[in-house]
Amino acid sequence: MTKISISLIILLIAGLIGFKTNKDSDDPRFITLTVDTKKEDLKLYWKNDTGEIINTFENLKIYVESKQKILLFAMNGGMYLKDHSPQGLFIEEQKIIIPLNTDSGSGNFYLKPNGVFYITTENKANVCKTTDFIETGQEKYATQSGPMLVINGKIHPAFKKGSKNLNIRNGVGILPDNKVLFAMSKSEINFYDFAEYFKNMGCKNALYIDGFVSRTFLPGKNWIQKEGNFGVIIGLTEPLSN
Repeated sequence: MTKISISLIILLIAGLIGFKTNKDSDDPRFITLTVDTKKEDLKLYWKNDTGEIINTFENLKIYVESKQKILLFAMNGGMYLKDHSPQGLFIEEQKIIIPLNTDSGSGNFYLKPNGVFYITTENKANVCKTTDFIETGQEKYATQSGPMLVINGKIHPAFKKGSKNLNIRNGVGILPDNKVLFAMSKSEINFYDFAEYFKNMGCKNALYIDGFVSRTFLPGKNWIQKEGNFGVIIGLTEPLSN
């Protein structure tokens, strides 16, 4: 066998191994999606054109279809109050709807540092601590939640390995290639293990979105949850084909 043939076989095997260990789909504990905000249409939704809170994935699906779009993915997008208004910062189409919340209090939202997930007018996504977030007017969409899961490559110091504080959890992180990683646990998980997943995926910063209320709509992976009433919803769409 020639050296060239051997090299081709090695490359083929390496490619197969790389495919089989694709981090986006390899961990059975989570339903995940990676989004390239430079190329894909990711937005944050709260109210429809008449000012009514969208609330559900089904309502969002109907809403985007009225705009000649298909809903590819939806996930609850931040903690909310009893009236389904965002608990923290919410920016939509560069307009600050709810201001940044820098208060202290009890509950996961206030487990400092909490943080912000946002998308700029240049379609670059980012996650940062609330204390690091600076409004420049170039934020197209933003949602605030907490706590941070991963901070500058390190797991939130309040999280304990082996903790019995278990719950369904969803979160968002920024991958080394600047794509966005969304993940929701399929079963109950503690904060440490959830944060460790994002850290192991290479996310320098990742943000917890919410807990037991969390749901994901992702028909491309045969994961369709339509129950739940939310505040902000994260949605990925594409145009309806003619």
